[in-house]
Amino acid sequence: MTDLTLRFAFLTEADRLKSVDRANMLMDLSRPENSAEHSWHVALYGLVFGASDRAIAMLLLHDLVEIDCGDHPIHLTHDAGAVQAAEEAAARRLFAMLPGGEALFALWREFEAGESADARMAKRMDHIQPLFQVLCAPAPLSEHVGIVRNNMTAGRAQRLWQEWPEAMQAAQALLDGRAPQGEFASYLAFLAEADRLKSVLRASFLCDLSRRENSAEHSWHLALYALVMAPHSGSQVDIGRVIRMLILHDLVEIDTGDVPIHAANGQTHHGAAQMAAEMAAAERIFGLLPQPLGAELRALWTEFEANETADAVFAKSLDRAQPVMQNIASGGGTWAEYQVTYEQLVERVGVRIERGAPMLWSWLSASAQIYFRR
Repeated sequence: MTDLTLRFAFLTEADRLKSVDRANMLMDLSRPENSAEHSWHVALYGLVFGASDRAIAMLLLHDLVEIDCGDHPIHLTHDAGAVQAAEEAAARRLFAMLPGGEALFALWREFEAGESADARMAKRMDHIQPLFQVLCAPAPLSEHVGIVRNNMTAGRAQRLWQEWPEAMQAAQALLDGRAPQGEFASYLAFLAEADRLKSVLRASFLCDLSRRENSAEHSWHLALYALVMAPHSGSQVDIGRVIRMLILHDLVEIDTGDVPIHAANGQTHHGAAQMAAEMAAAERIFGLLPQPLGAELRALWTEFEANETADAVFAKSLDRAQPVMQNIASGGGTWAEYQVTYEQLVERVGVRIERGAPMLWSWLSASAQIYFRR
């Protein structure tokens, strides 16, 4: 099997994380949060609170083992040794699928050990997000509030009173019915608003055709694509910056929704009206953050949209490649639904992928053509 065949197989297997439900709910209480969109959200937390590229990479990977093991809610009793053994076995299986997967396996184990500075930072994000996932909801469930309170006083979050008192003081304020103060309140407002991306549906299906993908789990999957496909990027590409772009790139869809690239015969995607709406959304959403962070993240989003730097070109290539792989894995996916021809696929998608990742397009094109044969 070729290198790319193995990498795409791993990324298709990773799609299964989108179907692993967690105990936490979305903030609007409409459904349980899944582990893929949780991984995206904690990576966004890391980006906002100054995590390194390595720590963010850990957060993209940290829950992949739940594909095999499922989630283990902190308020339930578990056999810790059995869980650890099962997760270790799952990690060995998953990362063995990848050429050079030993490096990512080592990164996952470093996160689990929680001893390095990057791992401690990543753990901090992973353990604080569930607290605010509950407490920032407009009407949190009383049962979940009780779990948060116990977690803060006697659970794994208790240590954060020493490690990150500002965050815990904000959580305590919310528990007490008070509004957090200062810049931290702005960070929380942005991160709570970001939760809405989990309810923006895309045209693409999950690989098992069970439902449409949402834009938050798509953003996680794309960031994972960047991590896995890094060897196929150009020498000028900074993968850490690419990952940050991809974590952020679809936040504007909170206001604008997703516009499928093949909808209306390809005439509406990135038209003038859509671009104006996205610019307004970027101004509002990144404006929730204190300066200069808001301006910094807005500039990263603008760079992605402009598609001129080496980092943006590779990021855009992946943004086009992932839906193609979703369609291949799901037996043609949305191509029949939108009556897409192979020529249209090349024009709307292939040219963009080839610009930043020609080997990826060569592989995808060869794999996709079977769905366009008459």
